[in-house]
Amino acid sequence: MLTASVSTLPAFNSTGVYNTSITPSYLPWNTYNYCNAPHVNTAHYSKPTNISEAELVYMNVMIRHHKRTPDNLYPDENALNPADGWDCTNFLQMNYGAGGAPVFHKTDIPSWHPFLSQIWNGTCDSGQLTAGGLRDAVKHGQDFWSVYHNKLGFLDSVNTGDILIRTSTEPRTFQVASGLLFGMDPATAYQTWPVTTQPDNIDSLPPNYSCDFASDVRDAYQSVPAWTDHLVENADLQDRLSAMLGTTGLSAWSSWYDHFFDTFSSRTCHGHPLPCNATGACVSQEDANRVFALGDFEYNYIWNTAENSTLYNQLTFSVMFQELAMNFRSFQAGEETRKLRFYVGHDGSMIRLASGLGLGQVAPLRWPALGSEIVMEVWQGSTQLGSLNTDEQYVRVMHEGSPVLGLQWLPLADFVQLLESNVPDNLFETCQTGAA
Repeated sequence: MLTASVSTLPAFNSTGVYNTSITPSYLPWNTYNYCNAPHVNTAHYSKPTNISEAELVYMNVMIRHHKRTPDNLYPDENALNPADGWDCTNFLQMNYGAGGAPVFHKTDIPSWHPFLSQIWNGTCDSGQLTAGGLRDAVKHGQDFWSVYHNKLGFLDSVNTGDILIRTSTEPRTFQVASGLLFGMDPATAYQTWPVTTQPDNIDSLPPNYSCDFASDVRDAYQSVPAWTDHLVENADLQDRLSAMLGTTGLSAWSSWYDHFFDTFSSRTCHGHPLPCNATGACVSQEDANRVFALGDFEYNYIWNTAENSTLYNQLTFSVMFQELAMNFRSFQAGEETRKLRFYVGHDGSMIRLASGLGLGQVAPLRWPALGSEIVMEVWQGSTQLGSLNTDEQYVRVMHEGSPVLGLQWLPLADFVQLLESNVPDNLFETCQTGAA
């Protein structure tokens, strides 16, 4: 287990697991595990207790993909990895057109390549789901099925009539979808399954659509002392890491700790050592811990506590909030044909959804872990005051396998209003011109 804390940052719990997908048994089951977030499972799941004869009638779920290789690369990446690099030969990335031969994507990194210094040795691409990530996705699917089929009987079988899966256009998200489905029912390995995506340039799930005004809003609140102070206070760390890892003068690395967080955690989650350069200088565990804590601080500030962070979230994720609201409104109107809509996205998806739902008002938000999960359940039944009408349905939101304080029992109509409150008017025009 690794812990991280930085005395100059606002105080909140920055402890967690960063070196294994399996949370040690001596820790609580719902301990923050960046490598593999806690999620719903039959051992720790309970039905709502404030109604009798409760019936689960509808669900939307969003998760982050599971673990992958680093998505950010150092200028001299090759020298900062063990000589054997990253091995992905134990995971076939199938990618072929129906009616053609079942080919798979195999990464080759030639030792003679003139630009070899920019990538590690081995057989993995950057940002690629690993065999460990696929295993975690399969287990996630097994645990999900153990609750919503075995325990509740909500889902009868894994079929396209009941379940719609939507992902981003990144291969790792639909590979995670395949792992989830296999975990729910191994027979899906012999079936074809549609995974819905949107065109990359307008995809609302990562999100990818362009919004210049949102960028201006974020730039403004990242230019004030509430943000810049933490960069000044940790200049010793930045200088040390930049000199050691060759990122001096690169704003993508010096303007925040996102890239260091990614490159460190992706290594430790896969049992790789922290980076060491050609002189033998290595990133210390103490410095990695500081980076992990700084990453939590930065994500909480950008998407939760900064002035105008709410506006930034709404501008960049309102299309997704609108889609979710439309899903639940369709269910209200009796027009929904699915029981479950399951989204596989990214850390940017999860932090925005968490913030928009108000999770950051309960506790500071942390960097969404790999496999991070938000479940939105719709229940109906009988209360102690009598029988509920069919339109008196309630939403319970689960985050990392536990009910969210304040969202344990919200009337469905109020939940739809919460979603729609994150959808500003005239979004396209506002994004282009900045006009309200």
